[in-house]
Amino acid sequence: MPELAYLNGKIRPISETYVPIEDRGYQFGDAVYEFIASYNGKLFCMEEHMKRLQTSMEGLSFPKIDKSFIEKAVYELFEKAKIARAGIYIQISRGVAPRDHAWDKKMKVQIIMTIKEVKEYPLKLREDGIGIITVQDERWANCNIKTVQILFNAMAKQKAKDQGAFDAIFISKDGIVREGTSSNFFMIKDGCLITHPLTKNILPGITRMVIMDLARDLGIKTEEKFILKTDLFSANEAFLSGTITEILGVRTIDGIKIGKGKPGEITQKLYKALRKKAEQDI
Repeated sequence: MPELAYLNGKIRPISETYVPIEDRGYQFGDAVYEFIASYNGKLFCMEEHMKRLQTSMEGLSFPKIDKSFIEKAVYELFEKAKIARAGIYIQISRGVAPRDHAWDKKMKVQIIMTIKEVKEYPLKLREDGIGIITVQDERWANCNIKTVQILFNAMAKQKAKDQGAFDAIFISKDGIVREGTSSNFFMIKDGCLITHPLTKNILPGITRMVIMDLARDLGIKTEEKFILKTDLFSANEAFLSGTITEILGVRTIDGIKIGKGKPGEITQKLYKALRKKAEQDI
């Protein structure tokens, strides 16, 4: 089960793969990315990830690439690695050229991928829940485009780690709860599942979408609306969602206990439904 890299059609071990120094993704953050996970040797929500990747590319005015070309490359890497529970990172930059803020519209995009085995979170973490902190949102204004410009996300994650927390959630200057550093945020109040609406301020998470559909199938009331920071501490439950996060129940926010201080009934029910879908409906 080798961990491999793909660079513009060539597959090699990760340690033997290098990106040119004048790649615009490296010098300007001029690149988009996706991360796809597999379960039982099958890629989950491949179509949805490919659609979001294309939307991100359009958001940065990248030249169009045939979706089937990218899909073929993903499957080629996946089949060669033979990792049943894999995570595939896809990064597409505008290309390689002498450093200049403006670019030649004839530039050829650069496609980079890596595949590694997914390391599952310990069961105890899922049972006990996580502690998270709040930080002011200082990211750029188009968080709905999945670019590699995630420095503030990394800084917030490190701040959480330094404080002994698992992650951080972003709060706007006017007190609106946005999302986590690499996840969407949900809270449950009086049996209703609530999350931020799809605006430019958050990423349209694939797992977020799946969870909303699962909740409706389970008869759980859902609502997309702005959540204020002051609303957080009256929540009955809260959790983060993402491709690798899946669903992680929140125990505390800024050191304050949420609900009973452990993942609640609805959180657990949704996690079980998500895993069932991922492992069977693929």
